[in-house]
Amino acid sequence: MSHIFLVGFMGAGKSTVGGILARRLGLTFVDLDRMVETSAGRTVAQLWAESGEETFRAAESAALASLVDVEPSVVACGGGVVLAPENRAALKMLGRVVYLTVSAEEALARVGGGDSRPLLAGGGAPVAQRLLEARESLYRAVAYAVVDTIGRSPQDVADDVAASIGGAE
Repeated sequence: MSHIFLVGFMGAGKSTVGGILARRLGLTFVDLDRMVETSAGRTVAQLWAESGEETFRAAESAALASLVDVEPSVVACGGGVVLAPENRAALKMLGRVVYLTVSAEEALARVGGGDSRPLLAGGGAPVAQRLLEARESLYRAVAYAVVDTIGRSPQDVADDVAASIGGAE
C-alpha cells in the first residue's frame, strides 16, 4: 500500500476526513500543514505573514518530499500543494490522490468566513471563488478519484474515499 493523499480547497474536510479514514484503515494520519508548522516552529499564518508565500510553499514542498521515507499513511494536503509541478509529480509518485470537492460558499461556511486563511485576507467569497476556479484543473489532474463533500458528513465522505481506493496497493 502507498500513501493516500487528500487534496482540495480549504474547508473541503481533508483533515477531518483524513483522520477518520486513517483510523478505519489502521494507518497513520499526517497533516502536511502541521508538518510545516513543526519544521518552521511557527503556525502557517505566522510563517506566511513573517516570511511570505514563497517560503511557505518551499516548506510545504519539503514536507511533501520527506514522505518518501515514511510508512504508508493518510495525508491531508494544504489547498495549494498542487500549485507546484514538482508537488503534483510527487503526489502521483508517492500514492493515490483523492480530490475532495467543495463549493467556495460551503468552504467559507466551514472555515468561518476564512479570516484565518492568509490567501483570503478579508476578500471573502469573491477571492475564494477565484482561487477555487484557478486550482480546479490542478486538483483534477492529480486525482486518482474525486469525491464530493458538499452537504455530506465527514463519515460518509470517508466511506466514499475508502471505496474509491479499494484495493490500492
